[in-house]
Amino acid sequence: MLSTVIKYSEEKHYCPHCSGDLTLCHAPQVHVGDGLGWGSEYLFICLNDTCPLFVKGWDYIANQYGHVGSYRYMEIPGSKETYTMMVAGKDAFTGSIVDIEALKKQNERYMTQKKALAALDTAVEEKNLEPVLTIILDESAKVEDRKRAIEMLPQINDLSCLDPLRNHSFRDEHLAMEVNLALKKVLEANFVKECPYCSELVKLQAKICKHCSKEL
Repeated sequence: MLSTVIKYSEEKHYCPHCSGDLTLCHAPQVHVGDGLGWGSEYLFICLNDTCPLFVKGWDYIANQYGHVGSYRYMEIPGSKETYTMMVAGKDAFTGSIVDIEALKKQNERYMTQKKALAALDTAVEEKNLEPVLTIILDESAKVEDRKRAIEMLPQINDLSCLDPLRNHSFRDEHLAMEVNLALKKVLEANFVKECPYCSELVKLQAKICKHCSKEL
């Protein structure tokens, strides 16, 4: 899908009314005319506010229909279909412009997540903390996948998981609680605890923190 969008973004399309470049935008969920889908997730649209079609459209719609609105020229990618689409204001579609860099980052995150999910199957056996942390810290991952990864923390028993998990702000409070319980097990398995003052690790039986000298 990403390759298709990049291909579209590299194509040059021009408005027959003003000769300006058409902009690649996300298509609205429904067809403005008949309520059906466009048959494409993307549309090429003229967003030129000085386009004659857009400029003259205000008076035409006001006189013909008594409404406020105008027209934008659009084309459907990969086809010869073109439309003059009614819009309610000048800002229509300006918030739907395709951000290629954002899509690339989204795709990169998806591929990283997919790779990490596959690696979970052998993470405990290989004591591989990386894919476990990747899934737990990914707020876009499914809750059930994140819970599965959290359950692996005590089994892998690697203290290096503490800092990244303690420094992450979890949107889901229940997941945050499960992480805390899992980290408690990891700490106990290594006979250490976190200093409540400086957060450094000290022996479980310590009465004074060796790092900040505070009484525990």
